[in-house]
This record gives sequence, structure tokens and C-alpha cells, in this order.
Amino acid sequence: MKTIEQTHKSGLDLALWLPRLNIALAVVGLIDSFYLTWIKVAHTPAFCGGVGGCEAVNNSAYSQINGLPIALLGMGAYLAMLGLMWAERVGGSWGEWSLLGVFGLSLVGTLYSTYLTYIEIAVLRAICPYCVLSAIAITLIFIVSVIRLRQTT
Repeated sequence: MKTIEQTHKSGLDLALWLPRLNIALAVVGLIDSFYLTWIKVAHTPAFCGGVGGCEAVNNSAYSQINGLPIALLGMGAYLAMLGLMWAERVGGSWGEWSLLGVFGLSLVGTLYSTYLTYIEIAVLRAICPYCVLSAIAITLIFIVSVIRLRQTT
């Protein structure tokens, strides 16, 4: 098993690639939620390529809260996390709390995505691949955030 010093010398620096991984995952989530928001607002059918039940999920009562598309909330969450990740890189007082903010947002997002996935499977009996992609992205951001928080303590 390699020591931390050997790992740094071999080029596998967790402190460098974990934040980059979170940024990449947040960008994927942002693009995905933007697409889902667009098809919801434009009343356009999703391109699912015959996989899953995009229309059943996107047109269900669970796809919005008081007329606001759930995907728009996801888009806001991904934008907020990207802002916090940027603040962490810049430093200062926001940078100190940004990792905890990403952790909190991704925790709430993971829990809500778990609920929505349950609704897809148990209630709607239809799976939206784009929703699954977002659930995976937010869950991986949460996992990376936990790892990063553990590294700082």
C-alpha cells in the first residue's frame, strides 16, 4: 500500500483531482437539468431514443412544485454548487465555507433524488434516463464532498 508521500510523487493528488471531479459532475448535472427544464417549459418531447419513460415522468404531477419544474430547482442547485466551488478556489471567507455548502446542497439533492427515483419506480413505473443521470451526478458530488471533508479534518 502506498503512503501519502508516494501517492503525491506518483501524480495521483486527491487534493487536485477531487475538486475537478466535482466541477465536472456539477457541469454534467447543470447541462442535464437545463435540458430537462427546457423540454418542460417548451412542452417538447424528450429525446430518449426508446429508452425509459421520459414523457410519463416529465408530464407527471411530480415533475413540478407549484408550477415550478423540478429540473429548474436542480439547475439552481448545480449553479449554486458551481458558485461555491469557484469561491473555494478563490479563497477568502466564502472559500472557507464553500466545501461545507457543497456538502449540504449535495446531501439535500441526493435525498430528494432518492425520493424522486422511488416515485419513478414505485408510483409512475417509468424511468427517465436524464433524471437518473442527474441523480447519479448529485450522489457522486455528495460522495466526493464527504471524502474532501474527511481530508480536511
